[in-house]
Amino acid sequence: MVGVLRSVMVCPPQAAGWDCAEEVAQSGELGFPRPPKFEVAQQQHRALCEILTNAGAEVFELPASSDLTLDAVYAHDSSLPTDFGVILMNPGKKNRVPEAARHGEFCAALGIPVLGEIRAPGTTEAGDMVWIDDHTLLIGRGYRTNPAGIDQMRELLKPHGVEVLTAPLPHGAGPSECLHLMSLISLLDEKTALVDLPWLAVETVELLKSRNYRFIEIDPAERNGLACNVLSLGRRLVAIEENRNTNQRLRDAGFQVFTFPGSEICTNGAGGPTCLTRPLLRVDSQKAPDSFPRALTPNC
Repeated sequence: MVGVLRSVMVCPPQAAGWDCAEEVAQSGELGFPRPPKFEVAQQQHRALCEILTNAGAEVFELPASSDLTLDAVYAHDSSLPTDFGVILMNPGKKNRVPEAARHGEFCAALGIPVLGEIRAPGTTEAGDMVWIDDHTLLIGRGYRTNPAGIDQMRELLKPHGVEVLTAPLPHGAGPSECLHLMSLISLLDEKTALVDLPWLAVETVELLKSRNYRFIEIDPAERNGLACNVLSLGRRLVAIEENRNTNQRLRDAGFQVFTFPGSEICTNGAGGPTCLTRPLLRVDSQKAPDSFPRALTPNC
């Protein structure tokens, strides 16, 4: 999750129907606090994609489909690429279930094999999944990912030497809130995590500390602005522009931080830069160059 990003899939707002009046009219039912503004969202999404491209990543776009809803723009959740093939999720949010099939078609077109898929009664969303090392996947058990889904993930990965551990998630504001494990933790490098510490379970904190992770805490005042949702590009980070205090904490800790405005594409739909991206290929950050192409400079 922290290697240098070389290939990534995104779902542009237009492909997810953000420019369709009929889809926008249903935004309240999907949990959007207000109808999304397509033009602003499109500009902000393009700003993110520009950062990714300038960083040296090849950006692929998921094609539009009639069964995609506004939530599809948060491309991270419906599939989990592994070294052994992609695993297609069965999202706990029902309108998102068709996304997994579209991800499967997309990966097949790129020659990425499917390792397996999660089936009912199991539910899983990749926003609940954090690789804490190459052979250990931590999965949040909450309203979007249930025990049956976690068991299926364990069976799929066990033959490949991957241990699946479970992290209990808080109730928060209830089942309607988009609360993933990655809402509470973002890995920044091999041993550093950005965390919303008061919301993490004790056993999760103890697990990460036993693996020698150091913590950087978000500014609690920026929790609702998705401050904990930060994308690692490999020794560089992408964050939402509005979370200035948390971003400064990251810079003070020695990270370069690239930002884009997220008022529409991120906070209105409860999905940050990690949610907006489905990384497909990363390389070892230890073997990566010390700097990005000159076109990309940090927001200092």
